[in-house]
Amino acid sequence: MPIIPVLARAVPACNPSDGQYMRTAPSKPVKFQPWFGAMEHLPALPDLSLPRHLALMAGLAMFSAIIVRAMIAVGVPDRPDARKAHSVTTPKSGGVGIVAAFLLGVLLLYRYGQVSRLSEGHFLGVIGAAVLMAAVSFIDDLFDVSFLIKLAAQLVAASVAVFAGLWVQILVQPFIGPVDIGLFGIPVTLVFILFVTNAMNFIDGLNGLAAGVTLISCLFLAAIAAAYSGFFVYTAALLLAGGVLGFLPFNFPSAKIFMGDVGSQFCGFMLALFGIAAARYGSEPLSFLLVPLLLSGVLFDVAFTLVRRWLAGDNIAKAHRGHLYQLAHRTGVDARIIALLHWGFTVLGGLTAIGFLAATPSWRLPILLAPVLVQLAWLWFVIARAKKNHLTDW
Repeated sequence: MPIIPVLARAVPACNPSDGQYMRTAPSKPVKFQPWFGAMEHLPALPDLSLPRHLALMAGLAMFSAIIVRAMIAVGVPDRPDARKAHSVTTPKSGGVGIVAAFLLGVLLLYRYGQVSRLSEGHFLGVIGAAVLMAAVSFIDDLFDVSFLIKLAAQLVAASVAVFAGLWVQILVQPFIGPVDIGLFGIPVTLVFILFVTNAMNFIDGLNGLAAGVTLISCLFLAAIAAAYSGFFVYTAALLLAGGVLGFLPFNFPSAKIFMGDVGSQFCGFMLALFGIAAARYGSEPLSFLLVPLLLSGVLFDVAFTLVRRWLAGDNIAKAHRGHLYQLAHRTGVDARIIALLHWGFTVLGGLTAIGFLAATPSWRLPILLAPVLVQLAWLWFVIARAKKNHLTDW
C-alpha cells in the first residue's frame, strides 16, 4: 500500500473548519485527562497507522540523506577560526537536506492529510513561515549577514506564522491551570519564536549537538501530541525528525558536513511553532512549557550566557566562545560527551513534560524542578572546570 495516502487515515474523520482538531461528534465535552487517562481514549495503534507514519519518516530520512550527500560536494565551506571548534575546512549547509525533507513531507501532509492538517489559513501560514525561515537562514550561510539583519528577517518569518493565527492565547500554569492572555499572546509568541530559533543557532557549535536535541525533541513531541489528539504536531514532528535523521549520520560522531544556519535556525523555528500549535490545537491545549522543557539544556545555556555577558558589559550580539558547552569543551571535555549530555538533558526534559502533564496541579511545580536542578549541577561542573584550568576569557 502506498505511503502517501496514509496521512489521511490517521484517525476517524474530523471537522477542521475552526482550525481545532477533535474526533467526530463527541457525545460530551472533552475533559482534561492526564497522560495515562488520555491514552485510553486514543484510536487503536492500527487506526493511528504508526508503522506507516514511521515508514514515511524513514523515507524522508533517505531523501534528506541524498540531499546532504549532494551538499557535501557543493556545500558552502566553513573555514576554521579562533571561535570555532573544528580545525579543518568543512562544508556547511547540510541543513538543506533537513529543510527539503520537511517541506516535502509537509506538502504531502497538506495534500493528503485531512486529519493531521490545520485549517487552510493556519496550514498555509506554517508552510509560508517555514519557507521564509529556510530562505533567510540559507542566505545567512552564504553571506554571513549581521545579527540585526538576521533578527529582523526572523521577525518577519515569525510574523507570517502569527498573522496566520498561530499564536498562544492560553497558558497552562501550575496550580492555577489555563490562563487566557488574549492579545498579549502575540508579543509572547514572537519573543518565544525568536528566542528558540536563535538558541538553537547558538548551540550548534559541536558535532551532533543541535541535530540530536532536535531529533529527540521531535520524537517526544510526536508521542505526547498523539496521546492528546494533537495530530498536526504529531505528524509534523515526525516529518522534521525524518529530515534530521537523514542528516545526523553525516554529522556525528565525526562531521563530514555541518548543518549550518539553514539547519539550526530552521530546526529552532519549527520546534517553536510546534510548541505553539501544541498549546492551541488538539482535543486538549497542552502547556506552553512543553518545548521549553524539551530544550531545557539549550535554553538554560543560552539564557545564562546572555545574562552573564550583558552584566559584564559585553556585546551580546558579538560571536564568542562563552557558552557553557563551549567552555566545557575548552576545558578538555570530549565534544561527543558534551553532545550526548545534551541529548540526555532533552530526554530528561521529555520525561519531565510527560510527568508534568500527568500530574495533579499541586505536583506540577516540584516536577519542573528536575531539569532546573540538573542544569544548575551542569553549571557548577563547568565553572569548576574553568577555574581549575584557569580559563577567564568567557
